[in-house]
Amino acid sequence: MIWFTLREHRAQLVAMSITAAFLAIGLAVMGTYAAAQRAALGVDTCVPLPNTNANCVDLTVEWQRRIGLAPYLIWALLLAPALAASYIGGPLFGATFERGTHRLAWTQSITRRRWVVTKLTLAGASTLVAAAALIIVMIWWRGPFVRLQGRMDNGAFDFQGTVILGYGVFALGLALAVGAVWRRAVPAVMVAFVGYFGARLFVDGWLRQRLIAPRSLTFTADRADPPALLHAWVISEGPSDALGRSGPIPFGACIRAGKTVANAKQCLALRGGHVHAVFEPASRFWPLQGIETAMFGGLGLALILLAGWWTLHRE
Repeated sequence: MIWFTLREHRAQLVAMSITAAFLAIGLAVMGTYAAAQRAALGVDTCVPLPNTNANCVDLTVEWQRRIGLAPYLIWALLLAPALAASYIGGPLFGATFERGTHRLAWTQSITRRRWVVTKLTLAGASTLVAAAALIIVMIWWRGPFVRLQGRMDNGAFDFQGTVILGYGVFALGLALAVGAVWRRAVPAVMVAFVGYFGARLFVDGWLRQRLIAPRSLTFTADRADPPALLHAWVISEGPSDALGRSGPIPFGACIRAGKTVANAKQCLALRGGHVHAVFEPASRFWPLQGIETAMFGGLGLALILLAGWWTLHRE
């Protein structure tokens, strides 16, 4: 049964393997080049120093200029779990029902339950292996950026820890459920991809910052960022009064006077202003990872069970 399932879906497995190989080669080339440039400039020696050190800031800016758009291209990999899981899960039941080959399988000595369990097990194992491989590659690739910028911001958080496993299970479950109910492979892949993308936008843009109540901090604009903001996810930061309330503060006057937004703090410092920041500290990385992994993984597992139950009892 395992051999038959692998052979039945070999086209999807081969295509996914080839795509993963190209992605791995591209990441290896970009990562090696970025590491070489980082070593040549001596950026790593600056990491333990305060981020206000002018020489270190200049070196970091030059390193990021040399590697160009490479860090931003990684954002495309946010869709990797959806592409892989949808491509596996969509045709698993959708194509089988669409072609009617399930009737042949169910007339053999293999029971329906074993047929469903085997398919779901192989699909789940393939998705988890692919997600684990992506985690390993991205931890290596993003290591230098994590040392400089932390891992709490959107884009860094999504590629670290265990959340990729949850994303993969959710995308797989969505594709399997749609394929089992709709019984069409291509629509299942499309709906799963769009659903995954929408769920990720909702969580990244709105829900994640509300999973654990963020902290807030008000400090005078003439001082450097407090240690609590080091590698934190700063949700919002702006001028305020001493109590953290925004009001008629001459921030706009600084901009109109020819200052840049980057120099706004210096301008506020000259006028005796304060800065109010709302943030998730770096220490909350693993609690947020655990909540989001459980949320996506649990929902994905429920969808996988729904796909199996529907296939067994609705045919």
